[in-house]
Amino acid sequence: MSTAIVVGAGIGGVMAAVALQRRGWQVTVLERAPELGEVGAGISVWPSAVAVLEELGVKGVEKASVQSKPAGMRKPDGRWVVGAADLGMELPVMIHRAQLHELITAEFGPAVTVRTGYDVRTVKQDADGVTVNGDLRAELLVAADGIRSAVRGALYPQYAGPRYSGFTAYRGIADVDLDDGGGETWGRGHLFGFARLIDGRFYWYATANQPAGTKSEPTVFESWHDPLPRLIAGSEKILQNDIYDLTLPLVPFVQGRVVLLGDAAHAMTPNLGRGACSAIEDAGALARHLGRTSDLQAALTAYDAERRPATTKLVKRSRSVGRVGQTENPLLCTIRDALFTVGGKLVALRARK
Repeated sequence: MSTAIVVGAGIGGVMAAVALQRRGWQVTVLERAPELGEVGAGISVWPSAVAVLEELGVKGVEKASVQSKPAGMRKPDGRWVVGAADLGMELPVMIHRAQLHELITAEFGPAVTVRTGYDVRTVKQDADGVTVNGDLRAELLVAADGIRSAVRGALYPQYAGPRYSGFTAYRGIADVDLDDGGGETWGRGHLFGFARLIDGRFYWYATANQPAGTKSEPTVFESWHDPLPRLIAGSEKILQNDIYDLTLPLVPFVQGRVVLLGDAAHAMTPNLGRGACSAIEDAGALARHLGRTSDLQAALTAYDAERRPATTKLVKRSRSVGRVGQTENPLLCTIRDALFTVGGKLVALRARK
């Protein structure tokens, strides 16, 4: 049986383990954290990623998620700019990140071994395999260890790596009673969005332009339209994270027997809502190419040829949408809102691959 090591047990890592298991591989998953699990809030899962989950045998995603209700774009005072019906786009389903992680790991069989509290310090490869920390060895290593990937850093020490987007993000889960389809509200240098989760609570996120490393509170949104202040007030915990993506051009996703996947390969800003989806699609592509040939290098080369161009486009597009959404220029904001009104063309970018 072929053997693989997966570094990182986030959504991309556990999805890679399931994908390899399905192709008959013996997989060891290495996670730095003391226990397996996910933190965070809600994520959007687009139809292309849902199809990969179903293809790889992950069950219950549709049942555990909720289809986004009609929503749209508003201004801070509550005036509608464009409704979802005007966008002509397919909407994603919404699910809590931890719940999606549990659905994926539920598919782990005897072929998957998980080691938590394991810190990867060294990775060495030769013609026959890859060795981690001098004691674990496999034929393939999948690096799914996030935007600050230690494995990517070892492979490409000259790569500039993460790049600050210029804005921070707040996220929360609000337990409030609302009759609202959600959507996004774009102001000058600030953005707020929300959607309902399957358990009836609401996932919300907001952004603000500020220097990296600045600790702040989402107080600016307290004066925005209802129900945004209620969502913030109804959240037990509010997370704040500065937003980074990876410097372009992206490095090759394959070097020898080491494969980059998810944020380790193509971390993007959340403006398209496709980060986790892209990691899921990476896993699907890797499994598909490994299943088409017994030549490992040919399979990995095909994976890189498929996924690097596709995700490069998403990194660029997400960065561009972020710049539009975070602009503070009054004239540009007016033009932006006019484009939404004409047909929601900027929002429709999210539905394109």
